[in-house]
Amino acid sequence: MSSRSGRVPSRPRRAAEGRLIARPRRRAGPAPTGLQPLGLADGRDGLLYVPASYRTDAPAPLVLALHGAGGNGEQGLAPLRGPADRHGLILLAPESRGQTWDVILGPGYGPDVTFVDRALDLAFRRYAVDPGRVAVSGFSDGASYALSLGITNGDLFTHVLAFSPGFMAPAAQRGRPRVFVAHGTRDGVLPVEVCSRRIVPQLERAGYAVRYVEFPGPHVVPPAIAAEAAAWLAG
Repeated sequence: MSSRSGRVPSRPRRAAEGRLIARPRRRAGPAPTGLQPLGLADGRDGLLYVPASYRTDAPAPLVLALHGAGGNGEQGLAPLRGPADRHGLILLAPESRGQTWDVILGPGYGPDVTFVDRALDLAFRRYAVDPGRVAVSGFSDGASYALSLGITNGDLFTHVLAFSPGFMAPAAQRGRPRVFVAHGTRDGVLPVEVCSRRIVPQLERAGYAVRYVEFPGPHVVPPAIAAEAAAWLAG
């Protein structure tokens, strides 16, 4: 989106608008597999997990995996780590600049969008990523941020996976990513009645295709639910 002057908005302005610039590239050379740090920041950084099955001649799905409040990259990876090997998913788990994500802390988007964009650019430069399978996923606060970023950047993300989200605050609506939402019926942290049961109808009214799963459990991501979400993404 261009500014009224015809110039492309600066990176800080795009970050304030929740917009991500990084995009998958056509080619990628040899790169390591397994678990590795991002190496983008001292202190709070993040992790990248590339399954052993990765091949440079077969672009892989990529999932931007966002942790919950007070979490880290390891917690961001945790729900999808097992399914990643089964379905050949690259997992990218940057860490928020604060205790949780910027739009949740308020007053809006900013430093986390910038850091996520840098992390995505790193992954896209190193690895062959299928542009038809670029997803954003998260649990709890990470799920709220995944919905918000995913809708704002639906021209990048083809899929959104939200495990127990609390709300969504997109800055704009672009594209039509497919959405998977799961929530426990005994969630005492973000009760399903006031969270996903309100969010899902809003998404459907806005024209999104939503797969919604409720499970009899608390504020967690059961392995079976993570496996179902990964199969939905890979299918």
